[in-house]
Amino acid sequence: QVQLVESGGGLVQTGGSLRLSCAVSGFTFSTYVMGWFRQAPGKEREFVAAISRSGGSTYYADSVKGRFTISRDNAKNTVNLQMNSLKPEDTAVYYCAANSMRISARQSDYEYWGQGAQVTVSS
Repeated sequence: QVQLVESGGGLVQTGGSLRLSCAVSGFTFSTYVMGWFRQAPGKEREFVAAISRSGGSTYYADSVKGRFTISRDNAKNTVNLQMNSLKPEDTAVYYCAANSMRISARQSDYEYWGQGAQVTVSS
């Protein structure tokens, strides 16, 4: 059974930091590209970041570049998203996702999804 379980969300003030983690089971983690997406209230889900199978390549949305860092631990089957200098516009439900094909910002390329973790940034 495939499971992606996000943790680490919460409430933080503007300028603060949070670290999201996604624990994966049910498939061979090291053979999948991993990504993070987010959905703000009233908006469509959007790409945040992605990381290659080895962790050697990363890709970020312009809106988070320089503030967020994606990483993975293939020994622990986890992918993380370190979020610094948070802004109110970062408020959203954050989802991790798995993609067996290529590093991508397209949601349709991702086969498996977590349930999401709420991140709220207060002004």
